[in-house]
Amino acid sequence: MATSKSRLKLIDTQAAEPATLKASATDRIVASITGAIVERRLVPGTKLAEQKIADIFKVSRTIVRQALIQLGGDRLVTLEKAHGAHVAMPSIEEARQVFEMRNMLESAMVRQLCARITDAQVAQLKAHLLEERQAVKRGDVATRTHLLADFHVVLAQLLGNDVLANSLRDLLNRSQLISLMYQSSHSADESQREHELVVDAIERRDATAAARLMASHITSVERNLRTDPEAADLSQILRNPG
Repeated sequence: MATSKSRLKLIDTQAAEPATLKASATDRIVASITGAIVERRLVPGTKLAEQKIADIFKVSRTIVRQALIQLGGDRLVTLEKAHGAHVAMPSIEEARQVFEMRNMLESAMVRQLCARITDAQVAQLKAHLLEERQAVKRGDVATRTHLLADFHVVLAQLLGNDVLANSLRDLLNRSQLISLMYQSSHSADESQREHELVVDAIERRDATAAARLMASHITSVERNLRTDPEAADLSQILRNPG
């Protein structure tokens, strides 16, 4: 994958004021790069040049480096002394572990949610599903990608568990990176329909069905990853012009 020339599309920001806004400038850079990964505008392996990012955000390279170190801690960026920073390229084993962790967490999460969800919270979930459907229908890739991922975080938030919500957000960011890396064929339509089934089970307070459907959804996403990409066809690449 030739990624060194991939376009770095980051959300432009206003110039940060020195010193006092140092932390917020770092946060903006982290949020922008994370958002670009989640929305599939930054592909695995893309070089994240410090000076270019510093110019975009009108901050020092020191602030950019702090942001990249934070992203490295989140496993979204790899940092190497000789080669600088790049969007991470997860291994097949890491991908397997991420989905295994999601399966364990989210199956247990929906079981708990069935036991305590209120009618008002069900209505909140249905409103989220409506937004998903509308974004999928109009082909709004950025919005639908965000909403489909955020669905899982919303479930955790309904439990009132901020630690779980933050952990899931990190895992979902890594899942998006994995889907990019391995060219997931799991469509937005499929994900949206599967979310509908999970919410139907939650509304019925059917913990067994909700857990089964969530596990099936996550397994389906993982199964559709191309973890064994086809080899390049040299007969096509090196076709004899004569």
